Amino acid sequence: MRQTLFLLLAAATAAISADDPWTAVTKLKSGAEIRVVKRGSMQPVLGKFDEADGDRLLLVVKNQQIAIPKDQVDRLDARPIAPGRAKVEGKTTTEDPQAAREPPVGMNAQPAVGTSTSSAVSFTGKPDFETVYRRPLGAPKKVEIKQ
Repeated sequence: MRQTLFLLLAAATAAISADDPWTAVTKLKSGAEIRVVKRGSMQPVLGKFDEADGDRLLLVVKNQQIAIPKDQVDRLDARPIAPGRAKVEGKTTTEDPQAAREPPVGMNAQPAVGTSTSSAVSFTGKPDFETVYRRPLGAPKKVEIKQ
């Protein structure tokens, strides 16, 4: 009987935590770049994610650690970590001296092997922010109609 009750409670807890959008915030990696929109604020707070628990969010802004209560967070966006912003490409081609082309000019002309090399470096921008958490809307208030 106790095992059955324990299993039911464990399953209910797992179901509730699966529906809680805040669990995605607690799974973010430390150091991820985040943008937090606080309740009643027009300007978002930009910083690096430190940690989060059930009650608050800790982030680092300009080498200061700031705690924001969970109920003050309207939306949290995180920037995915890009593998690398610089891409280096190189290409080398070699000409085959036996390939069909015009005969060499002169009596002792030797076929020449030609090699050309090119390289390029391209830089990509940062990826866009992706929404990780949005505060769920509260239950709608019942409006009484007076007649």
